[in-house]
Amino acid sequence: MEYYNHIHCRYTGIKGFVNVYEYSLKYSYMITEKAKYKLKVLAFWEKYGLQAATDAYNVKRRTLYLWKKQFIEGNKKIESLNEKSKKPKNLRKRIIDPKIENFIIEIREKHHRLGKEKINVFLKENNIANISDSTVGRIIKNIKEKGKLKEPSKNLSFHAKTNNFHQKPKKHVKKLRRKDYQPNHQGDLLQIDTVVKFISGIKRYVITAIDIQSGFAFAYTYKSPNSSNTKDFFMKLQKVAPFKIKRIQTDNGSEFEKYFKEYIEKQKIIHFHNYPRCPKMNANIERFNRTIQEEFINLKKHILSEKDINKFNHILMDWLLWYNTERPHWSLGLISPMRYIVNSLIKQLNPQECNMYWTNTFI
Repeated sequence: MEYYNHIHCRYTGIKGFVNVYEYSLKYSYMITEKAKYKLKVLAFWEKYGLQAATDAYNVKRRTLYLWKKQFIEGNKKIESLNEKSKKPKNLRKRIIDPKIENFIIEIREKHHRLGKEKINVFLKENNIANISDSTVGRIIKNIKEKGKLKEPSKNLSFHAKTNNFHQKPKKHVKKLRRKDYQPNHQGDLLQIDTVVKFISGIKRYVITAIDIQSGFAFAYTYKSPNSSNTKDFFMKLQKVAPFKIKRIQTDNGSEFEKYFKEYIEKQKIIHFHNYPRCPKMNANIERFNRTIQEEFINLKKHILSEKDINKFNHILMDWLLWYNTERPHWSLGLISPMRYIVNSLIKQLNPQECNMYWTNTFI
């Protein structure tokens, strides 16, 4: 308020500038510091004269008249003094020699991965042009913008009936991200991932899941990573989980699409996707993947490599039972996930009797 009064008193009697300063204070987010400086110089000019302004601020006369004209034409709004773009109105258009253009189109259609540096070598060897690599790159960009150069599409599929290739339309689906969401109860958010093991020339896929709040975990092994197997895994997870699953978080793998996605939507479960190349968003499941590999999978490789994976899954269930009911967890205060869940339920039923928790007798 003192700053506003100081401005008001300093420029009392100067026609129009007090109102302009009030306006500038009100809409300061639209006004640059440069515009405020120009207004300050104009106010000084109005009060002390032209010669004093040029001497005090080292500004030329024609510059002051230009600012004043700009201010008046802008209906005396301070944002009219903001710096304008200095980009030329009429831009120079690049004229490309037809010989160079035709040569680049021809060689890129035959060898579509050939870079600008290598194309320039051919241009010089054939005495077509002696230009820089960057100029060749700009020419290629201009040719693409004109639609004269079409790169082969990656999304091609073969039709056996017509014996032709056709381009698949790329679908851009906006995926739901977790952002700042934090779970409060067990079942609020589970992270799911796939561990790939390559043993004796055979690949095995262990799908894993963990509840962020309670640390309750589940895993199951499959021979292939498809959405049908992931759906089967999630149905098994729902049967063994001691809570209702409300939200899940996965990466953007194909095993979490189609049948899995359809089942999740029918169950009305919210599905968060990680940002690409951002494994830290899945930190809980990544830590569990390390634990299950170090404490179980790596010790049972000989069973995992067998053709029948039922035996491996059977002993995996025994290990998961121990992991969830007996193994102490540092993140839970050295109690097991099931003890944590039971203690949480007791606390909800009897919030005042905190000493009735299921105590840890694992000694």
